[in-house]
Amino acid sequence: MEKIQNVQLNNSRLRSDIEELAAIGRDPRGGISRPSFSKADLEAREWLKAKIKDSGLNVRQDGAGNIFGRMEGEGKTIMAGSHIDTVFNGGKYDGSIGVLSALECLRRIHEENIPVKRPLEVAAFTDEEGNLVGDFLGSRAFLGLLDKNLLEKEITQFGTPLVEVLERTEFTIDSIMEAYKDRPELEAYLEIHIEQGTVLETEDKPIGIVDRIAGKRHRLCSFLGKASHSGTTPFELRHDAFLGLADFALKCTRYTASEHYGSLVTIGKVFVFPGAFSIIPEKADFSLDFRSISAETLEEMDKHFLTLADDIASTRGLEFRSAVVDKTDPVETAPRIVTLLEELCSEMEFPYQKMASGAGHDAQILASASDAGMIFIPCTDGISHAPDEKIQWEHLEKGAALLFQALLRLAS
Repeated sequence: MEKIQNVQLNNSRLRSDIEELAAIGRDPRGGISRPSFSKADLEAREWLKAKIKDSGLNVRQDGAGNIFGRMEGEGKTIMAGSHIDTVFNGGKYDGSIGVLSALECLRRIHEENIPVKRPLEVAAFTDEEGNLVGDFLGSRAFLGLLDKNLLEKEITQFGTPLVEVLERTEFTIDSIMEAYKDRPELEAYLEIHIEQGTVLETEDKPIGIVDRIAGKRHRLCSFLGKASHSGTTPFELRHDAFLGLADFALKCTRYTASEHYGSLVTIGKVFVFPGAFSIIPEKADFSLDFRSISAETLEEMDKHFLTLADDIASTRGLEFRSAVVDKTDPVETAPRIVTLLEELCSEMEFPYQKMASGAGHDAQILASASDAGMIFIPCTDGISHAPDEKIQWEHLEKGAALLFQALLRLAS
């Protein structure tokens, strides 16, 4: 194996970049709200493009708003990146460290005029967080994996159709659908990310090498009953939609924990109608999110949940409805990338742990078109998607250094 390149990243500059980006979209509640194509996101995009240009890289943007900084070379492209959009009132490290660490790596290669053979790109993908229409809009558009009908019909988290959100941007549904036409042929994609869990912190390891990424099913569901007065309707005559949901939530959690331990199910959003203290709910709308590293388990869970919901509805005099909003399949990261990262960690004397990712990432989508790999660093108490999201800077310095050496090896 080649010797470790003895060039250091400018970690103070990387930290400054992260803090600058974190100032865009600062939420009064203490976090950051920068959903894709919001005013804050559009400002962050211009900031990032200026940073890339100032770094001496070639800036380009595709029809989905994915942003790239490129160093030319011969053959297939080596890419690294993540996303800069956030959930509402989220943290400042989720996604951003992947983009800005990759930018710093390419910036140092350019500054030191380090010879590489293959093209290198830093990428910032649109709407990884799924605030528009399903998760991974940008990376899916990049690979031509989107359904135009879905883009035209679905309602965004802003409460408006996507086409209305796009009216304040330079993008259209047609431009998003054609984004894949601009993509280079990829050899490899690397992404550094906070773990969003507690494994690395518990094991006292600064680096996680991801070998699997869990798949996900996201459904929007409803129990439909009958509204009636809470003070006059006896229990045996009630058709309480919320009780149907409560029964379902407990039973699907118990089933997952006992039959598929390690897989997860979450009901994260609930709306009860009509929502008055004296009226028995006639409707309960809710999200159903379940995840597993096994495709077979995901299918079993899906079938079980639907059967369970129908049984509960029948018992309680309700109707159950459900529709799939988004789905991703479990993937294995590329074995050669895992091996490369392990060998580099050994050479650099970085303690590491091989692990699965329960959260989804753009790397999961890029894995269908390239050898994809992921580097995790710990986040304090496993907190993510919240204002209290924190990291230790020495962990990021190690993770970014590992990314730097991996990019050099792959591009040489």
